[in-house]
Amino acid sequence: MSTRTLAIVQARMSSTRLPGKVLLPLGGRPLIGFMLERVRRAKAVDDIVLATSTDASDDALAEAVVAMGFAVYRGSLNDVLARFAGAAQGRNADVLVRLTGDCPLIDPALIDRAVNHLRDHQLDYVTNGEPAMYPDGLDVEAFTLAALQRTQAEAQLPSEREHVTPYMRSPQAQMRRGSLRGAVDLSALRWTVDHADDLTVVRELVDALGAQAALQADLFDFLRVLDARPQLLQANLHQRNEGYLKSLQQDAMVAT
Repeated sequence: MSTRTLAIVQARMSSTRLPGKVLLPLGGRPLIGFMLERVRRAKAVDDIVLATSTDASDDALAEAVVAMGFAVYRGSLNDVLARFAGAAQGRNADVLVRLTGDCPLIDPALIDRAVNHLRDHQLDYVTNGEPAMYPDGLDVEAFTLAALQRTQAEAQLPSEREHVTPYMRSPQAQMRRGSLRGAVDLSALRWTVDHADDLTVVRELVDALGAQAALQADLFDFLRVLDARPQLLQANLHQRNEGYLKSLQQDAMVAT
């Protein structure tokens, strides 16, 4: 029986708020490369694949990631759930980790905690985002291959197809779920990259430590930078999960 964990990082070039963001420079390399190197440090992850689309707009992304030495799967642009299912197929993994490519400061320790919690408690799904206690940009979801396959077959709503995991969290799915809580609430911090000012903040955090040190930094290293530069706390004030909230509006339109 397989006991392997696959991290799937979703990314595309056609972001509406900051197009091409995943190939913008961060710490001397493309932002997506910075993130993938941090994911590689997770001890519980056996393999990594970038899941992007077959659209021509993502050709440069796929080529860049392959050149970095990482696997790439290309699937549907808009049905991200189907893309995930395709990326997982044939990779001999029983546990999957979902990450989004606009989170370059993702913490390997949180990935390990999520995977271990899922396995230790024999759950279908684990997240550190409900309740949200970690900085936006450190979100991790872990789930079984069986949970993904069932979701791919049963999920229908636009938000469920675009954001992969809402069906797993829904009451009708009746999946065994778990959550990771932080010691303190850091959810007001924003380290994801959706807007130009988000990228400015992330670059300042990385540059303050130095690119190589930042690749190995943990949550507390970045918090110490914020202590020294409190102005960054007000530099990128945006609503959390903007894209998901937009998808919920599409769900309402479908229902009516």
